[in-house]
Amino acid sequence: MTLPELGSSLPEIIFRTLIVYLFLVLILRVTGKREVGQLSILELIVILLISDAVQNSMIGDNTSLWGGLVAVATLFAADKLLKLALSRSKRLKKAVEGEPRLLVRDGRVLTRALSEEGVEVEDLRAAARGVGVARLENVRLAVLETDGSISVIPMEGLAQQTSEKPSAT
Repeated sequence: MTLPELGSSLPEIIFRTLIVYLFLVLILRVTGKREVGQLSILELIVILLISDAVQNSMIGDNTSLWGGLVAVATLFAADKLLKLALSRSKRLKKAVEGEPRLLVRDGRVLTRALSEEGVEVEDLRAAARGVGVARLENVRLAVLETDGSISVIPMEGLAQQTSEKPSAT
């Protein structure tokens, strides 16, 4: 299959950059939710290689300063417009960002949800430890949020124990 050559004049750079931006939004949506701070070394390498791989597809033969500036301006404008559209449409927001996903319910890890979302059990344990819960059996709810973070709600008795600090007397 041969794809059409789109050239690399400044208007074509805008069009090509929009195509790449929308493709990356789609592919990142399909591959799962992760916070940037949670990226593994391998995921970081993939992100860096993606930026190099798509550069030529955005600007083509136009390696001028203007070509690069137009591509950058287009990326920022597309990002701003997409965020505006997401803030105005619940349906689009759900399609692009997804919905929160339950990972633990009443101390039981939902392994299928972990697998489908690409979350490691150790990441779940780390999130539980972050709120003072040592064992996943003591987690009432754990939710993978749309931003990639994991929210943890301890079992009822544990919530009070972890929030109270010993008095210094």
